Amino acid sequence: MNFDEYCQQKAAPPGSSSYYALRQAPAGRQPLLTALFALRREFEETVKETSDPTIGRTKLAWWQNETAALAAGKPSHPVSKALAAHLGDVQTEYAALQALLAGFEMDLDQARYLDYPNLRRYLQDVGGNFAALIARTTAQDPARAAEWAEPLGHSLMLAQLVAELGNDARHGRIYIPIDEMQRFNVTAADLINRKYSDAFTELMRFQTKRARDGIQSALAALPAAERRTQRTLRALAALALALLDEIERDGYHVLHQRIALTPVRKLWITWRAARQR
Repeated sequence: MNFDEYCQQKAAPPGSSSYYALRQAPAGRQPLLTALFALRREFEETVKETSDPTIGRTKLAWWQNETAALAAGKPSHPVSKALAAHLGDVQTEYAALQALLAGFEMDLDQARYLDYPNLRRYLQDVGGNFAALIARTTAQDPARAAEWAEPLGHSLMLAQLVAELGNDARHGRIYIPIDEMQRFNVTAADLINRKYSDAFTELMRFQTKRARDGIQSALAALPAAERRTQRTLRALAALALALLDEIERDGYHVLHQRIALTPVRKLWITWRAARQR
């Protein structure tokens, strides 16, 4: 298996949302985009699929060294080798890659957030920073891509947190700010024990609306000159909006299951989104 095949299997197996979103990108940029998605997946697995924080920190330290090796032109991991082959000047994105890693490191440092301003740093590094990385690969004006990509990345991450609320809670991570849970009279124990209630429904309606409004506002702010260049991000946004609608229709029953779209529906949504003007 070569490094491109590894990245494809890691980041975008057939039927996944990323698989269909990446297929909307220009063919010549798909290997790079796939490598970036694979790197994010590697970071995510390091912190979210490791039960022992000590082991997680050891793995993150390895990735810090590997990122430095990538910047020095001496990568050893298949994903790093793919980035070295497709990214071009790695130094230009080195700080962004480090910030992405630092964002996931926060999952080892804290499992709760006092309020939304505290959560925003996580959303910035893990969501906004990643969206800007993706945007710059195809943008007509890469230097300004962060201005409109980061808000979209924030909101895409919020949508992901809504969809994965139950699984995250079972692993000890609750990304809904504490003050918002208190406002709606929902406790951490309610989430961990999969307790549905009218209060939980209202909390989720609030979380879903914030994510949806953020995505729609970010799409509206996307420069006209960049709409055709950002087919992957637009496809991801369309998938997130469709999934939020599905979660809403299901009554926000995300504590005991992971609600998902069918592959056929994902194909149609991404194809249509990438071609809308």
